[in-house]
Amino acid sequence: MSSRTSPVARQIAIRRAVPRDAKRLTRLVRGSGAYAGMYASAVKGYRVGPDYIEAHRSFVAVGGEEDGGRVLGFYSLVLAPPELDLLFVADEAQGRGIGRLLVEHMRSEARAAGLDRVKVVSHRPAEDFYHRVGAVRTGTALANPPAVPWDRSEFEFRIPQERLSDGVAG
Repeated sequence: MSSRTSPVARQIAIRRAVPRDAKRLTRLVRGSGAYAGMYASAVKGYRVGPDYIEAHRSFVAVGGEEDGGRVLGFYSLVLAPPELDLLFVADEAQGRGIGRLLVEHMRSEARAAGLDRVKVVSHRPAEDFYHRVGAVRTGTALANPPAVPWDRSEFEFRIPQERLSDGVAG
């Protein structure tokens, strides 16, 4: 095993979401333990529809054999304005590096789209995660009752564009 390839990366496949994934993704959002209690109103009745999947760069993390090939997480990247709109990992799959893998994939997609930064608005339970995966806090999104009755932190992922090193023939 290469020291650069984590066991998770070899067991998880990331693929483009398709409209038939919509119900699974909706269940991931509504069933998220991070949105329990006071945060439940933000996802109550939330729906990830086939139209949403087709309109945005949405990708799913699919588990290997030991996970039965199930969808374990997903993200959606909105290009204009650039925002990581959704990022969820199934509660039972958290702590395995899947969220980090999805963020790395999102950064690659953002880079390929020519973006230099991607905004994300986070609720409190996810703030530490975004900080650990390299997002920088940039401000506060004010409450938007009744769905979101609390202020949320705004973060930004900076997306450096790859540069050719000197001496490379081109």
